[in-house]
Amino acid sequence: MDKFIQNIPKAELHVHIEGTLEAELMFKLAQRNQIQLPYQSIAEVQKAYQFNHLQSFLDIYYAGAAVLQTQQDFYDLTWAYLKKAASQNIKHTEIFFDPQTHTARGITFETVYRGIHQALEKADQKLGMTSHLILCFLRHLSAEAAMKTLEMALPYKKNIIAVGLDSSELGNPPTKFKSVFDRARSEGFLTVAHAGEEGSSDYIWQAIKLLKVARIDHGVQCLQDPQLVDYLVQNKIPLTVCPLSNIKLKVFPSLADHNFKKLLELGICVTINSDDPAYFSGCINENYQQTKMALNLSKTDIYQVAKNSFEAAFLNAELRNKYIQNLDYFMKNNRC
Repeated sequence: MDKFIQNIPKAELHVHIEGTLEAELMFKLAQRNQIQLPYQSIAEVQKAYQFNHLQSFLDIYYAGAAVLQTQQDFYDLTWAYLKKAASQNIKHTEIFFDPQTHTARGITFETVYRGIHQALEKADQKLGMTSHLILCFLRHLSAEAAMKTLEMALPYKKNIIAVGLDSSELGNPPTKFKSVFDRARSEGFLTVAHAGEEGSSDYIWQAIKLLKVARIDHGVQCLQDPQLVDYLVQNKIPLTVCPLSNIKLKVFPSLADHNFKKLLELGICVTINSDDPAYFSGCINENYQQTKMALNLSKTDIYQVAKNSFEAAFLNAELRNKYIQNLDYFMKNNRC
């Protein structure tokens, strides 16, 4: 099964590029940019990755991002993720980036965007991997700050497919950003939002009804509301679930307690993703493998999750059909 998971074609739809910053690269960039880290070694960094909840992770996450200063830094960060993704047979990826994390430090939006975009273009040419870029607003900041960030993004909107919402969920409901998302949709962006990770099922309803999202990121609290579950199934609204992240951030006490298989059995279009793999001890294949072991997922389950990842992606019909045909061919030859 591990080989099956390694080789099955898949898409990743929930990964924060800043959250792919491995400790080794963090030290390299800190040295390059003459930044003093609060850690003395890679081992000390990794020891710090013990979190009690979402906010305790975010505190370290934002501190780590401080080493990202130049276009080359953002390129190096993104290219490192893309090479790893290719090695795990990710055929398509949709990457979140948090420009406010960087513009607040005096880094220009253009610097962030161009470094990431350059790496995505190279992945298409060199790795045969397609991709999209999704701009996330930091929900612990104001809606006014989000609107300013949206305006910074407008010159580059041809290469930014959607806007999203991340960071501290509790106390920052989707309704806070309705006007920003209304403006984003009017400019042609698709919309997604983190909801129902630590927040209640009501946050998921708000994201759907007020922000008009095409996907819910996380969404694991949807089981609080059977009517919401029915709505997700009937309207084919996908959930981009991140199992290892949910365990590291104490959303569930263990993978054995995770509701992923229940969501799958209910017919929700659930996908498996890595979220912030450098911080949560696993890229996409590790998420698949450990979830399979904890919840006794079958090959048919794994196939369905991989198919969901292409169905949920922001792909045109021709490319989606191509990826699913390749997936079906793989499955036909790996049924035993």
